[in-house]
Parts: sequence; C-alpha cells; structure tokens
Amino acid sequence: MQQSPLPSVGQGLLPALLLLAGAACAPEPAEPGPAAARVAEEARQPTLVTPPRRHQDWEPPGGPATTAASPPGPRCAHYSETRSAFFGDLHVHTTLSLDAFGRGGLQTPDDAYRFAKGEPIALTPLDADGRPSRMGTIDRPLDFAAVTDHAEWIGELESCRSPESGAYDSLDCRLMRGRPVAGQSPEGDALIRRVIAGEVREPGGLCGADASVCREYAGNAWRRTVAAAEEHQDRTEACAFTAFNAWEFTSAPGRSKVHRNVILRNDSVPELPISWSEEAEPEGLWKKLDARCNDTGTGCEAITIPHNPNISNGRHFTVTYKDRPLSAQRARAELQRRLEPLVEMIQSKGESECRTGMWGVLGGEDELCGFEKVRYRAPGIRPQDCEESFGSGAMAGVGCQSRLDFVRYGLIEGLREYARIGVNPYRLGFIGSTDTHNGTPGAVEEYNYFGHNSLVDDTLEKRLTTPAYAPHPMRNPGGLVGVWAEENSRDALFDAMKRRETFATSGVRIQPRLFAGWDLPDSLCGDADALADAYRGGVPMGGELDPAGADDDGPVFFASALRDPGTDMDAGAGLQRIQMVKGEVDDSGLFRETVVDIAADEGPAVGIDANCTPSRQGANTLCSVWRDPAWNPAKPAVYYARVLEQPSCRWHARQCAALAADDRPAACGDNALPRTIQERAWTSAIWYEPPLTDDAS
Repeated sequence: MQQSPLPSVGQGLLPALLLLAGAACAPEPAEPGPAAARVAEEARQPTLVTPPRRHQDWEPPGGPATTAASPPGPRCAHYSETRSAFFGDLHVHTTLSLDAFGRGGLQTPDDAYRFAKGEPIALTPLDADGRPSRMGTIDRPLDFAAVTDHAEWIGELESCRSPESGAYDSLDCRLMRGRPVAGQSPEGDALIRRVIAGEVREPGGLCGADASVCREYAGNAWRRTVAAAEEHQDRTEACAFTAFNAWEFTSAPGRSKVHRNVILRNDSVPELPISWSEEAEPEGLWKKLDARCNDTGTGCEAITIPHNPNISNGRHFTVTYKDRPLSAQRARAELQRRLEPLVEMIQSKGESECRTGMWGVLGGEDELCGFEKVRYRAPGIRPQDCEESFGSGAMAGVGCQSRLDFVRYGLIEGLREYARIGVNPYRLGFIGSTDTHNGTPGAVEEYNYFGHNSLVDDTLEKRLTTPAYAPHPMRNPGGLVGVWAEENSRDALFDAMKRRETFATSGVRIQPRLFAGWDLPDSLCGDADALADAYRGGVPMGGELDPAGADDDGPVFFASALRDPGTDMDAGAGLQRIQMVKGEVDDSGLFRETVVDIAADEGPAVGIDANCTPSRQGANTLCSVWRDPAWNPAKPAVYYARVLEQPSCRWHARQCAALAADDRPAACGDNALPRTIQERAWTSAIWYEPPLTDDAS
C-alpha cells in the first residue's frame, strides 16, 4: 500500500481542517441557556448565508467528458427479470480527501475497492517502524461501491503530497503535511491553512498565479480515482463487483451540511470533478453536470445524492426559488427531480428519517423516530425548532433544527410543492452508506465497528468519548445501499437508482420489497409467482401510481421482507415487523404522518442478556397485502415501508460486553447511550399525485 506522509494529529492539520470545512468540534451546549437560545434564534432567520469563500472556476474551466463510454459487458450469469437485491456503499473517503488525510488516513482508492471485495487492508495508527497496528476486514464482500472523495482541496492536497511538485517543500505544504515551522504564529498558521484549504485561491499562493498548479494536481488525483474504479470493475459474466466513478460536492453554506455525492454511470467522465470552490449552488452543479456529462453525447451520465439532511438546519429540503416566475420555478424543480433521484437516509453521522415533536407535523407519535440521532444529547434537550424557516451552524453544533432536516418531511414538502407548482422536486428514493474516512466501504458491523476516522476513533475509548458536532458516542457504523436490479452491472444498477428502486438499511442485509397497484390480488403473499404478478400489475418502490386508475377503494400495497441471513460471527436478529408509513399535507396545510404495523413476528418478546445474547431469533420472512383505510383519491400521498429487526445490542454495548470488566473504558458505564437498538430497512416510497385542478396545473 502506498505510504503517504502521516500528519501529527496533535499539532498537525486536524484542528484547522475541522474549522476550514465548517465542521468545528464545538459540542452542543448541555442546556439551552440564554446564549445558546440567542444563537439559535439568530440561526432561525431566513437569510441566505454567503459562503465564506470566493467561488471561482478553474482557468480554463474543467472540460466535458470527451471519451465515449466503453461498451457494456456480457449479460451477467445471475441475470433475473424479477430483479435481485445487491448491496453497496456509495459514500467512501480515502487519503485523497483532505479531512481523511488530516485524521491520519492513508488508504487509497485501490485499498477501498480491495476492502469492499473482501481483502484485509491496513489501518492507522502506524508503529515506530511504519507498520500498521491493526487490519480491517469486511464481514461479507459488497456487490458495488463508489469512492467519493471531496472535490474541494483535492488539487492542493495532491500537490503537497507529490515530491515532484514545485510546491512540495513550501511552507504551505509542510504545514499541510503536519510539519509546523518554528516561529510561525498560530494566527499566521491558521491564515495559511485557510488559503491552502481553498477558502480562497490567492494569486501567487500554493496554487500559482493562475491556479494552474492545483488544477494540474486535481486532475492527477481524479485520474487516480478513475483508474482504481476501472481496475476493479468486473467486466466478465460473473459480474462479481461493480465500481462507480464518483466524487463529493461539499457545500456548507452557513456551516450547514448541504453535501451531495455525484455518481457517474460508467467510464466516460468529466475532466475534473466539480467542487463547491467552483460552483456555489446546487443548481449550478446540476447545470454543469448536464453541460460536462449528460449532454456530451459520450454516454456520460451523472446523478446526485444528498446526504446528512439531519445536519443541514433545514436547508436540504427548503425551497429557495419561489421569487421566480412560475415557469422558471417549474424548470428549476424539474432539473432537481431529474438529476437528484435519491437521498441518503442513514450514515455514520446519524439517521435522517424523522423526529417526533417537530413543528407543523400532525399524527400520532412514532416512537421509532429516535433511532441513531446525533443532535440530541439528552432527553428533553434538543435544538430550537426552525419552524417555517431554516438556520445555520449545525456543523458547529449550533443552530435550529427543522422538520426539513428529515427525509419523511422532505417527501411531504415535495407533495406541497406539487400542489403549488405542479412539480415535485423531492421525489427521492432511499439509500444508506457509511461516509467512512478510512477507505473501508461497508464496514457496518456493530460487533466489529473500528471507527471511520483513522486516528480520531481508532480505539473504543475514543469512540465513546470524542466530542464533535456529531459526537462520536452518538455515531454508528453506518448503513448500506440496497438496489433491486436485473444484474450487478453498472447500467443495471444505475438504471435502478434513476428509477428509485432502491432501499436503505442501517447496515444489515434485510431484503425488503414494496409494490402498489390498483388491481393487485390479495393472495400475493402465498403466490409462487408473486413478484412477476406484482411487476406486471403494479409499480415497485420508487414508482408513481397512475392516477387514471384511481378509485374509491385505493391501491393495493404488497410488502415483504427477507431477514439478514447473518454470518458465522454474527447470526443476526431476525425480523420483528413491517410498518407502512404515509405522508400527506393536511387540509390545514400542515404535514401529516401515519405509521401502521402491517405484518409482525408472532413469537414472544425478545430479551437481551448481559452478554448481548438474544432470547430467541425473529422471523425469517414477513409479508402483507394492505389497503389504506384513510384513502382519499383527491389528495396526493406518499407511502414507504419500514422493516424492523428484533432488538439487539448497539455497537458500544457489544464491544464493552466483550471486554473483561477491568479492561472496559470508564465510558462503558455511560447510561445515556441506548444499550439496544432495532436495525432496520426502509424501502423507497411510492407516490400518488392526482391531477391538479387549480392554477398549478
């Protein structure tokens, strides 16, 4: 494995990195005192915050894709018309990301793909002789993965790590590599790092008078990333592994996390990744993706996937174009719907499904909305509600929280937009991923969670005590993407992502199905041809019901799930129940959520002993055919299924229980963390949007 210079975390890059990326480690206040309330109130103001940087494109700008995509390989041996579940990770950082490097990460894109395929890779820290002190291995290989290194600062970092670069021995680069220079003041050190990290590209600085140095090395890093994906792409009929070319667009206006991963269909790629340093707004990103990829005629195709709406102060799902003419609003919403078909439901920095008690949300309390939340430090202590607005500062642990920080309410906001302008920009399917910064895609096992941030969380004690805007004790191993596709090929998986036939899991390999149709039979759960019948007579997850078939009885929903089969190291927990979740806009204009159990394991309650051993396993399969008793053919609605496992121990409880009492860190006694969780899967939704009769039509 390539050995890059390892910075000293104590006095090197990490503190500056967190500041520069808008991710200061300030934890939320223990109590919402006057100062915190004032900050939260200021953050609620609906003023767009200007990013703390100049946005300027490269000179010359990054070029479009020019090479035609390679022809598809042979049909996969496992091809199935009724589609199979494939599991992957579409949010992975390696040493090419500035924050991963600054935390001590040495793993390359090649390492990441080898890990995803089941090979052990070296993890930091290194010993005095430069040998790794630990190795990482996935419990089961993934079917697909994408390395999504930050597009921001990639050229600056690459030039400082390349000895042949003219900048390598500069003060800036020595600081970036964690080599402080005697006599440099902390203020000067911080200023230099601000320039290095790309908050501004100053003429004559690290990037050169015309930024040509950083542009050249950004291209070098991008070509390394693409080369790794192409090397690991299986083009035989075995189709054992699929590697997607990708990057992350790391937008953080007002220190709110409004990040997106860009996923490319094939090996026809733009010259350079598009970053927040070049393009300030997501709309500009989508237009540049059209110009440099989708409209080039090369076969290049791109989609974007937002992540961490839970740390966005409501920005991810806030409509920002209402001041435009109606036709322009519709065009903007159509652009987003076309380029952004998916959203990341869960990753290591928290789950983003829902939260009880949010402003303007009606319906009974959903007790399962407390799962893996990162902005709640104790019962009853939560950020101020943004109400009908958005805020700032979540990446610094401050600012308000909005219902639009959560995917469920983002879907309902999409219905509200549909009623207002006739276009739903938030018709989003679901995925999960890890956001690992260790180059370890799919490292999601609770019992073997070894952290995702190199030297920051490489021990159990650090994972239980390290503060951050998303405190490490409240983080989790992350989730997985599930895709229903005919085969494990780039085209089949990408087509499934575009049509939203995807699901998210909290890391387990549950296989959930969801269909809806006007005339599906009630006997599907016992039908050997149920899948063929459901595809023929209905729409799968991610689809839209044709309103022309609507009647007073409503659609028939067919939901089923297969349990995670487990491994020799971890048998898994089995299934507990399937729930149907419905979202709609109430007649008063408020959001309404409804959660209904539609299938359940009929055995006794499962207990967990002190060693985290369950009293029994849950169900292997669950199935239900269901109709909505509150169906109204005149109202838009959105439906998705949530599948729950039986309770099991959370990662910290399992790892603490595995140690002798005298060897356990003191933080193992932290009773504020939930000892048990319920792993889960979420299907993408199915939408019903009847024709509009008002001006929006």
